[in-house]
Amino acid sequence: MKNALRFVVLTLLVSSFLSSNAQTQRKPNIIFILADDLGYGNVQSFNPNSKIPTPNLDKLAGEGIKFTRFYSGNTVCAPSRCALMTGYDMGHAWVRGNAKAKDGLGALRAQDTTLAQRLQNNGYKTGMFGKWGLGDEDSQGAPHLKGFNSFFGYLDQAHAHDYYTNRLYEIIEGKTVAIPTDTTKYTEDLIVDKAVDFINENKDKPFFLYMPLTLPHAELRVPDELLKKFQNADGSSKFPPETPFEKKGNYDSQEQPHAAFAAMVNKLDSDVGTIVDLIKKLGLDNDTYIFFTSDNGPHKEGGADPVYFNSGGPFRGVKRDLYEGGIRVPLIVRATGKIASGQTQQSAWAFWDVLPTIGELTGTASPKNIDGLSFSPILNGKKPVKEHDYFYWQFNEGGLKEALTRGDWKLIRFKEKGATEKLELYNLKSDIGEKNNIATKNPGIVKQLYTLMKKAKTPSENPRFDWSDIEN
Repeated sequence: MKNALRFVVLTLLVSSFLSSNAQTQRKPNIIFILADDLGYGNVQSFNPNSKIPTPNLDKLAGEGIKFTRFYSGNTVCAPSRCALMTGYDMGHAWVRGNAKAKDGLGALRAQDTTLAQRLQNNGYKTGMFGKWGLGDEDSQGAPHLKGFNSFFGYLDQAHAHDYYTNRLYEIIEGKTVAIPTDTTKYTEDLIVDKAVDFINENKDKPFFLYMPLTLPHAELRVPDELLKKFQNADGSSKFPPETPFEKKGNYDSQEQPHAAFAAMVNKLDSDVGTIVDLIKKLGLDNDTYIFFTSDNGPHKEGGADPVYFNSGGPFRGVKRDLYEGGIRVPLIVRATGKIASGQTQQSAWAFWDVLPTIGELTGTASPKNIDGLSFSPILNGKKPVKEHDYFYWQFNEGGLKEALTRGDWKLIRFKEKGATEKLELYNLKSDIGEKNNIATKNPGIVKQLYTLMKKAKTPSENPRFDWSDIEN
């Protein structure tokens, strides 16, 4: 009898040990929240003088690490998201600018593997809720072909301007298809509800949740009840003076663009709080990394006023610029029990580093030939095994722009077809606002960075982004 009792006790102890060990060996959940056109200065923890309250993001930063020198993939959405998903910078990425996906040039190809595909192959349930921007439903870049088990939202950038639409897209029976939506429903609410459902359905297994939300992307529209938070009792804006915006292109009219923009940022903040609260409620805090950032700098479309809101913080430039304001974005990383709280980090890294960083956090293999490096050690207070010698971007709307940073030095090149190039040099340590072009005073530095800029890129294989006729 005693032996039998000992056997039962031993069995229970071993079972308990194995169960506990299995829990500690669980792969971490990854939640990556990507705002759309949110400026560095629109988050109060990065810019205490911001006029818009962001309490949930500020709390998230206080519970994790705030990175003050993190760079987006590019200065507009599609190429930035391409860098994020594939690990390539703008010298080597397939998508280097915005383009329609239906012609195949703005969509990822079959050979372009994504972060989601790699995590899916490593046993993760993968879900995306928001704006994709890298392939329509009939392209090789459709979400169901790029590693997502679940998707709900927009495929196309232009469609994503419409916050009250009659259709969105979803993965149903392994295909990305259009589904009808209620035009009285705010799409941000529909998208966040689907993300909440995804978390609840996959709480017992490792999951990758990618939330490329559309806020505060133009057009400037929010439900009336959200707008009222930023209006006085008489209906006037709390952010005077207001200059009404009249309908133009994709953007509807907005009588109070300042109040609407503030409401959109505040709504984004609230939605981040919804996700964080759910993770806590489900007891997933110790198993989950939460990343928050933006796809590029702040926009000035649809009546948006980045100067009024100091959306770029201390930086010069906005979306479509390669000055710091167009490409330096806020990054917060939080993981209870894994990352010490209340940290501020100045290490420089970028979107193309996200794939190998998350790969190392999850034990997922990364491609050998990408531009990205793993920065996971800095999440644990250690120095990365390898750091970048430089960062490079290129973009062509209204003329070719290139930028390269190396340490504190930054070279920007402007070139239009048939015109002489213009070079600007800045020292970001002494001139974070890029106000003083010191190229003529430092010809040696300019020559070094210019030579490196030429080596940092290969001619684009994508004819849509082949700008060789402009470069020379």
